[in-house]
Amino acid sequence: MVLKNSLNMVSEFFFLILHKFRNFYLNSSIYNKRISKTDDNTLNYKPSAGILNCIIKYKNKPYNIDDYSFNSVWKNKNINKNEYRKLHSFFWLFALNLKSSKKVTQSVLSNWIDENINYNPMNWEVDTLSKRVIAWISNSKLTYEESEEDYKIKFNFIIKKQVNHLLNEIDRSEIISDKMIGCTAIILSGLSYQDEKYLNYGLNLLKKICISVFDGNGFTKSRNFRQLVFYFKYLILIREFLKDSQTNVPEYLDEKIFYAGQAYNLIWQTTKNSYLFNGNHEDNYDELDSYLEQKGYKFKSNNFEIGGYTLLKNKNVSLMMDVGPSPERKFSNNFQSGALSFEMFYNKEKIISNSGFFQASTHQLNKISRSSASHSTLVIDNSSICKFKKGNGGDYTLEGSFKILSKNVTYKKDFWSVKAAHNGYQKKYNIIHQRELEFYPEKNLLKGKDSLVRKKNFREVNFDIRFHLKPGTKITKTQNQSIILIEFENSGWKFFSENYLIDIETGLYFGNKNKFSENQNFYISGNIKNDKETVNWELVKI
Repeated sequence: MVLKNSLNMVSEFFFLILHKFRNFYLNSSIYNKRISKTDDNTLNYKPSAGILNCIIKYKNKPYNIDDYSFNSVWKNKNINKNEYRKLHSFFWLFALNLKSSKKVTQSVLSNWIDENINYNPMNWEVDTLSKRVIAWISNSKLTYEESEEDYKIKFNFIIKKQVNHLLNEIDRSEIISDKMIGCTAIILSGLSYQDEKYLNYGLNLLKKICISVFDGNGFTKSRNFRQLVFYFKYLILIREFLKDSQTNVPEYLDEKIFYAGQAYNLIWQTTKNSYLFNGNHEDNYDELDSYLEQKGYKFKSNNFEIGGYTLLKNKNVSLMMDVGPSPERKFSNNFQSGALSFEMFYNKEKIISNSGFFQASTHQLNKISRSSASHSTLVIDNSSICKFKKGNGGDYTLEGSFKILSKNVTYKKDFWSVKAAHNGYQKKYNIIHQRELEFYPEKNLLKGKDSLVRKKNFREVNFDIRFHLKPGTKITKTQNQSIILIEFENSGWKFFSENYLIDIETGLYFGNKNKFSENQNFYISGNIKNDKETVNWELVKI
């Protein structure tokens, strides 16, 4: 142990020295001279209006730059880190209407360049820099057109200098989503300045990113649907840049869009529901759907399994269950301990839910939202299926892993069934959790069977099977404590468990991004004494 601690201290010391040396180099005149080597190519390709609508949310461009003062704004140190990044990313340009003054806009950019002509660790980081390059080029009607020649030279120089820095730094980024944004900025710059070095580098990097983040079926290895949509949007955006500039679209890009589009179609387009699994939160993608339709993208999925999820649905009901294993540690930043949890919708009303994900990694609620108790699944001794370890950056990642031991799905018009088992509790408790869900569409009846199968060296344990509800759901417990009544605006449901008492408790709901509210869940409690303990329960519409 002493030796291990000593080695860690030595490693941290050398890392600190290397970090300081690198910062010294990046701020040196040598590095500045290196990234300042640019050609004389001028801005040639300018993206068509509306291409960026797949990643921005500004509808009517309501703001006019003439209404704001930008005097010495770049010297303002009294704003928090997030606001600072937003300001220096220039993505707010997309909110400006075209009646804004070109002269004022270009004056603001010119002032920024004067203040930030050289590398700055605060606003030259991959994410912020890349967004700024994309925003400046994509808003060229305001940022570039009808400008003086001296300004154009200044504009072109700083774009290329920033991209040169990106080429040097992007491989060092540990955040793959930042790499995707950086990759987009490099490709766009290559197209806009007809620079093959930029374009080829960007397209090769894009291929590596796709191999890194997607599994063989086109879902993200993180198993996070929100991240799938993020990468999907940027793949579409890059493809539209290539098409718009009359540049050949690589085959691998079309392939990744095809498979990611199928996953998007299955989970969102066919149901229009937000499922709260593994980092996802409530969202609406109607604007993206409109964009895809406008650009001629149509996707259809004939599958009912993808990314470790089974999604069974008809006109009225959708039932989704997490039947996937834990991801690799490097993809687990948004992973949650919800193996075999499920969610159920009836006519757009969420009948059974998970609690959602609190995204801010430094907040205590982030850890709570990852727990098995925050999911509609079985929990042993108030412990979670997965353990998480906090890294140097503040993010929690998986410590250990679990496997899905079996899985069987039946999907017929009059009968649905999902059976699966995981070994997440085996190491600590020598217990396997098996879950079987059966749904009878004609009766709107869901039957559940949760089994605890003990292995060697077993000890007696307690368990809870939780079922979470959305905030505001009315729930009532009957006098005999074996029936729960759940009331929604358009439907009512009865929950029953044979031989087990049911109780209700107040919990927390994290379905809205970085917000929380109180919700209720009901749960079945018991203990396992036999080789196999099975809990049967039913949920039926009344």
